[in-house]
Amino acid sequence: MSLNTPIRSDTAANTQTPIPANGRSKERSPAAMVFLILLWLSLFVAFATLVALIVTTLSEGAGRLNTDLFTEYPSSRPAEAGARPAILGSMWVIGTTAVLAIPLGIAAALHLEEFADRKHWINRLIEVNIQNLSAIPSIIYGMLAIGTLALIGVGNKNIVIGGALALALLILPVIIIATRESLRAVPREMREGSLALGSSELQTAWRITLPSAIPGIATGTILALSRALGEAAPLLLLGALVFISFDPNGLMSGFTTMPIQIYGWTGAPQAGFRELAAATSILLVGMLLLMNALAIIIRNRYQRRW
Repeated sequence: MSLNTPIRSDTAANTQTPIPANGRSKERSPAAMVFLILLWLSLFVAFATLVALIVTTLSEGAGRLNTDLFTEYPSSRPAEAGARPAILGSMWVIGTTAVLAIPLGIAAALHLEEFADRKHWINRLIEVNIQNLSAIPSIIYGMLAIGTLALIGVGNKNIVIGGALALALLILPVIIIATRESLRAVPREMREGSLALGSSELQTAWRITLPSAIPGIATGTILALSRALGEAAPLLLLGALVFISFDPNGLMSGFTTMPIQIYGWTGAPQAGFRELAAATSILLVGMLLLMNALAIIIRNRYQRRW
């Protein structure tokens, strides 16, 4: 740095930062301003498209948001059709997915973060694969679920447990990553204090670390389940039915879900079915918004500042 370069004191970091000779900051250069304008423009276009899509869906399907949508079964006549099996099927599949994925994901994250040797090549390989699995297209998990069911001798793939298996495999990496990040946010001093008082590593993890990380774990888990609720590709690969006239009643029962029912109705030629698809889409978006709002409430209410 030359002697003629002015010096600016940075009180926050207690460092000295050189000011460019022309007196301009890089954040206000023409290239940075062009990039900022393009960034805001792309954000505006995406937001305007989303608003237009939501308004169009609301205007088209608001008239069919009534009790018939919840109580009636699909029919060849749009005026008599409803989404009862799809709504119940979504509840069955998502509930089973939560039972399969949440305990396994939390246990795997707890082991990798608190007990596993990070220098061992097996654990490093597992961590790399978890990161990669979180970016794989959802239809691949449908193929994996088909292979697993065929391996154990299940002939009919269109069952609740089959769909839940595919969705559990889909969100398992997300739950593991979210849980590990929540565990890392717990200060090391809390673990050391518990160990200093005579607790074992397992007792410390079960009574100190895990309870302190529950807000972050719950937030990540709810967001993962909301993603699973809107998935259709892996379930269609499993042969999920578009038209059923019965309620799912168990893990081995046939099923359909709201995304699959929407997919079936949008392909119908009658305008009434498109109205039903719009109404079901509104219901699905409402459920997703409620799940995301619940995640935000849990995070804001129970998150701790260390």
